[in-house]
Amino acid sequence: MKVAVSFLSSPKTREETIKLIEQSDADYIHIDMMDGEFVENTNCLVPEIKELFKETTKPLDLHMMVCSPNKYIKDIAKIKNLGYVTIHYESHRRPIDVINQMKHANLKIGIAINPDTKVSHIVPLLHLVDQVLVMSVVPGKGGQKFMESILYKIESLKDIREENNFHYIISVDGGINEETAKLVKDAGVDMLVSGSYITYSNDYNEAINNLR
Repeated sequence: MKVAVSFLSSPKTREETIKLIEQSDADYIHIDMMDGEFVENTNCLVPEIKELFKETTKPLDLHMMVCSPNKYIKDIAKIKNLGYVTIHYESHRRPIDVINQMKHANLKIGIAINPDTKVSHIVPLLHLVDQVLVMSVVPGKGGQKFMESILYKIESLKDIREENNFHYIISVDGGINEETAKLVKDAGVDMLVSGSYITYSNDYNEAINNLR
């Protein structure tokens, strides 16, 4: 089980939290990129990302909560240590166009779906993506309660992957702690994104291993 740690919600400064994640057993540093339009808040646009992560070596899991993600792709492709770059299905009228642009930039492509978006909406895109990120909270704010109603999406995505021999990993983001991690693992998830459960703990590695 892979674990990506988000620094969106933390009692420490961003820089201190990123350093602790970098030094931990986390598989990825999860970046919540927000433009103030797709979600209410603004966080980590491209210049900030380049500055914050110029010294880190751990791979980045970039979650783009932005409108018109296509306008950022060229600059994002220049960021070092990129792992997955995930756009929201809901963020563009033709997400296939953004995915093609991302393929051209040799990015590892993720597609995220909000809690009220059905898996059936993204089925035509699944053969093109490397990650599907299932949101288990409304995107944009840390510390929300996990929505158990999304568990069937993980199961559906696992079935679709097996039936079609697709290669994407299934990830889940929002309200992940020791209890909810067990629920999503049982449903078949491959990677967890967790923020406050880890960043408010006294021992990042202990918290990460509790989730695995």
